[in-house]
Amino acid sequence: MPRQVTSIAIPAVLDISEGVLGRLDEILRKHQFDKAIMFFDDFSYQQYEHSLKTAFQHVKVEAVLLPSNLDIQELLKRAFSIGNCDVIIAMGGGYVVDCGKYIAFSKRTPFISIPTSASNDGFASSNCSLQVEGKKTTVPARVPYGIIADLSIIQKAPDCFILAGIGDLMSNITALYDWEFEERHGVGDVNAFASMLSKKAVNSFVRTPMQDIKQPIFLKELVSSLTMGGIATEISGNSAPISGSEHLISHALDKISKKPQMHGIQVGVATYIMAHVQDHRAERIEKVFTRTGFFQYVKTLNLNKDEFREAINLSHTVKPNRYTYLHEAGYREKALRILDEDPILQEIF
Repeated sequence: MPRQVTSIAIPAVLDISEGVLGRLDEILRKHQFDKAIMFFDDFSYQQYEHSLKTAFQHVKVEAVLLPSNLDIQELLKRAFSIGNCDVIIAMGGGYVVDCGKYIAFSKRTPFISIPTSASNDGFASSNCSLQVEGKKTTVPARVPYGIIADLSIIQKAPDCFILAGIGDLMSNITALYDWEFEERHGVGDVNAFASMLSKKAVNSFVRTPMQDIKQPIFLKELVSSLTMGGIATEISGNSAPISGSEHLISHALDKISKKPQMHGIQVGVATYIMAHVQDHRAERIEKVFTRTGFFQYVKTLNLNKDEFREAINLSHTVKPNRYTYLHEAGYREKALRILDEDPILQEIF
């Protein structure tokens, strides 16, 4: 029997441009949405709630400020306590976007993601990172019905958010190598189209001029590439196209670190380590991290080498169902040697 052709969801709305937020009322009307619930985090509520409310001429929008640190049970309660609507929108950072995505998924309602930074690919992916019984857990949802990224807003985000997005995107390189490694060991199957999309996303990005990370052309490429990575997870049905051993190190750091850093920052450092472990495209990753100022920023963070060492040793226990390079003791030992010997890592730690 031949394998069935995969049917996937892709965003019906995709607009990555300057000033697109001013056209939100028009976009919703075009897609026949009359009533929306819009979730904000503290920052997006203070900065944009009032101007957005006055900009809606035809669509009725209820603005909701979402408290921080809600767990999955509280999100479910909120999902079924809010009134009916045609579409759910979330504007802000990764937390509020993930919450909005999960609430919309629970209510079987279209969801539109409006990120205010490009710090990771969560605004486009089919998964959410939520609190489940006090632990950050990856929970399945659906790819957003729409993604609206206003570059004039993302441009205002602090540099560290953009650098985190760069770190998260560059991890596609090591994640894809892990996925092939996994298939060779009979643990997983590489989906060729998802792999191609993830690879094209990062390859397109690395050719972008990197003199100024606040340039709209750079930000558009970053957001577009992160979006393609998110869609790749929908095609594959898992996070393998964009998440491998480097993410396992970051997840372990989240558990053990006294002061965890932003997801994309941890992932970026771990990507550099794993590229050397895999002996694959480490020079390219080093160039991107040097040119964009990623390494320069990371050197200011006083990262703890012992925590990274412990995270590497724990990495294979984070997702025992996976089989990345770090699931083999020999490669964990190589990662620890690189941590001690690599010149750039000596400057970081």
